[in-house]
Amino acid sequence: MAVPQAEKIPAVFSVCVVIPVYNHEHAIGTVVSSIRAQGLPVLLVDDGCSPACARELQRLSELPDVTLLRHDVNRGKGVAVITGFRAAGKLGFTHAIQVDADGQHALSDARRFVEAAREFPDAVICGRPVFDASIPKARYYGRYLTHGMVWLQTLSFDILDSMCGFRLYPLAATLAMLEHEHVGARMDFDSEIIVRLHWREVPMRWLETRVSYPLDGVSHFRMFFDNVRMTSLHIRMTCGMLVRLPVLLWRKIARINAARQVRARDVNA
Repeated sequence: MAVPQAEKIPAVFSVCVVIPVYNHEHAIGTVVSSIRAQGLPVLLVDDGCSPACARELQRLSELPDVTLLRHDVNRGKGVAVITGFRAAGKLGFTHAIQVDADGQHALSDARRFVEAAREFPDAVICGRPVFDASIPKARYYGRYLTHGMVWLQTLSFDILDSMCGFRLYPLAATLAMLEHEHVGARMDFDSEIIVRLHWREVPMRWLETRVSYPLDGVSHFRMFFDNVRMTSLHIRMTCGMLVRLPVLLWRKIARINAARQVRARDVNA
């Protein structure tokens, strides 16, 4: 897909918001309004939307600081986010916030993510969701199956939540990883990208953020097919962990030894 022609922004700290959209025409206007109210540019990615949603996205793209990218057919959330990241990098942004189009995220927290990234510009700033009563119980408890597999795949508890779609990514490290590694195209995207960045030792910071389900009543989670996809992901990622096992164990031992040395210095101080 061609990236829209625009004057490049200087390579200084600059953040945009990438929103993959698939048939959320009733919620996306509110989402975009909330982001623009915080002074953040928006990149919308039309992931093969219906005509009604495509018209709404076209309307929003006429607002200042809103850019629209299009897929001719639905290619999946992960592909849409990657399209947005690559466009953001070519436009000169150094960081990109990923949010969902259905309004489930507390978008007023976006500025908190930006300020955290100013302090830790090399880190992924990850949302740690605080759910309200609207989340289906099966999905709430099912998340912990994925969290457990991610803790195994990283041999750590560093990733506090592997499924939240509200994150701020440093684009240099993220795009470098995406050039060399496959990342899931659909609902497996959020878990896979965070594990692969962890394997590359990209630092992570965590911010609690409220999540509700969803503003427009539309969910694209398919219970059978997406659970099969997640199962396939964890088989693949566990195999990837086994290949990396010597390196992961060496890193874990090195971290334990470093922590012991710090404690010893504190005791002797």
